[in-house]
Amino acid sequence: MLLIPLSLLFHLSEPDISNEKPVLSPVATFSIVGYDAETGNLGIAVQSKFFAVGSVVPWAEAGVGAIATQSWANTTYGPNGLKLLKSGLSAKQSLERLIADDPGRATRQVGIVDAKGNVANYTGDECNEWAGAVSGKHYTAQGNILAGEDVVKAMGKAFEETEGELADKLMAALFAGQEQGGDTRGEQSAALLVVREQGGYGGFNDRYIDLRVDDAEKPIEELQRLLEIHKQWVSR
Repeated sequence: MLLIPLSLLFHLSEPDISNEKPVLSPVATFSIVGYDAETGNLGIAVQSKFFAVGSVVPWAEAGVGAIATQSWANTTYGPNGLKLLKSGLSAKQSLERLIADDPGRATRQVGIVDAKGNVANYTGDECNEWAGAVSGKHYTAQGNILAGEDVVKAMGKAFEETEGELADKLMAALFAGQEQGGDTRGEQSAALLVVREQGGYGGFNDRYIDLRVDDAEKPIEELQRLLEIHKQWVSR
C-alpha cells in the first residue's frame, strides 16, 4: 500500500495562489494639489469611491512639492516625482520624466505642484471618462470617472475664491467638486495632506496636516470635521 505523508497530502489538496495577483480597480477620483505662497505650505485633497484613497494618491514633501497620482495609479510617481523635484526639476519637467519612463502612461493621471507654485498635470488617453484637469495659479485639479468637466472647473473656482489657509482652500475645492457630481460611482474615502517645514508633531517632520477618512458615507464632511478638530489642537 502506498503511504502519503499527511503534510504532502495537505499540500496537494491546497491550491497554489502564491503567484495570483488581486484584480486592481482604478483609483477613480477627483483631487487638487496646491501651494500657499505666503506660508510655503504644499498640499493635496482627494475624494474617491475607493477604499482608503489616502494610502495611494497624496504625496508631498515640504520645500519640494506635492503630487497626486490616480486613475490606474502608478504609486512610484509619488516618491520618484519628489526626487525629481528635489533635484531641481520643475513640476512640468518632473512630470515629463515620469511619463516618459512609464509604459502604462496611457492609464495614468497625475497632478504636481512644485515649491515655487508651478503646476503640471497629465491625463492618459485610456483613463475612464470623464477624465481631465483644470489648472490655475498655484493649483491643479484633476479627476476621472467624473460627472463632467464642471467638477474640476468648480474645484478650481473654489480654490481661487476661498479665504484662509491652504487646507481651507483645498477642502472648499472638494466640496465644490462633489456638488457638481464628483465621482459618478459615489463617495467612500477622502484625505487631506498639507506639509510645511517642521510642521509635524514636535517639529520633527513636515506633516502639518495628515488626515484620512478611509470608509464613510460622507467622507468629505467627515474630513472637514477632523480638520476642525485639528485646528483646535494645533497652533496656526
